[in-house]
Amino acid sequence: MTAAQKQYLAEKVNEILEGIRSKGSVLVAMSGGVDSSLVALLSKKALGNKALAATADSATLPLGELEEARRLAREIGLEHIIINVDETSNPTFVSNPPERCYHCKKELILKMKEIAEDRGIGVIVDGTNADDMKVHRPGALALAEAGVYSPLADAGLGKEDVRKLARMLGLPNADRPSMACLASRLPYGEQITKDKLRLVAEAERLVKELTGARELRVRLHGRLARIEVGRDERRLLFSEGLMDRIAGNLKSLGLVYVTMDLLGYRSGSMDEALEEKIIPETVKGRRGCTLHCLRFGDA
Repeated sequence: MTAAQKQYLAEKVNEILEGIRSKGSVLVAMSGGVDSSLVALLSKKALGNKALAATADSATLPLGELEEARRLAREIGLEHIIINVDETSNPTFVSNPPERCYHCKKELILKMKEIAEDRGIGVIVDGTNADDMKVHRPGALALAEAGVYSPLADAGLGKEDVRKLARMLGLPNADRPSMACLASRLPYGEQITKDKLRLVAEAERLVKELTGARELRVRLHGRLARIEVGRDERRLLFSEGLMDRIAGNLKSLGLVYVTMDLLGYRSGSMDEALEEKIIPETVKGRRGCTLHCLRFGDA
């Protein structure tokens, strides 16, 4: 990292610290990923014990993510609250529309607001970064509607800047691959069930153990599995014996067809089939705009 880059990031740290400090007290929505972990660390630096963290425990959480969030909260020194949620009790979420994440985030933020009110905390903060505002992210709209503060996005920090800053500040998960919720493995319109979520989690565990891939998604299309690994990790699957073992293991879970995506992993690959996307950056500043106005054009 050049001296100019370090200076830029140092200035961004001061900007974010000042912004968080101005809130008086915060509850950090902490998933265990690098973005929210960075916000948690900076919140602790800015506010000390007036910063708390909360993580949702649900069937959509990838294996190991809750324990990772617990570990990081301990290392940072934040009080950590676990929120039990069941998205599969929400019929709209289960129907898996393109704005699925909006309904999920809306419900979670309501639970976090209850905790914040009980603890006398003024503001909820999250790890949304500037890059998240440029792609299909209906969940970001729910956060904006609820008044959630996203300091990384406000400071203009994208994913690479976040990772650089996390390394600079010594976060142990600075280079950890992103892990989206398990519902993102199902095509929009395909009903979400706990059995399907468990199937995805077990399939990803097996493929990861067999290949050692760091970036991995097993997308389900009915009874077909589409395996995505990091673009520079695709060679890990180029063995006939290994492919046979992967196929055998996944078929033992009840899958009929097992395929490898030739393009490799890319975030939000299910969004590629969408004709209309909710891009937060394009609606930023549209006062009073809700999901309804985006979907039905009555802003």
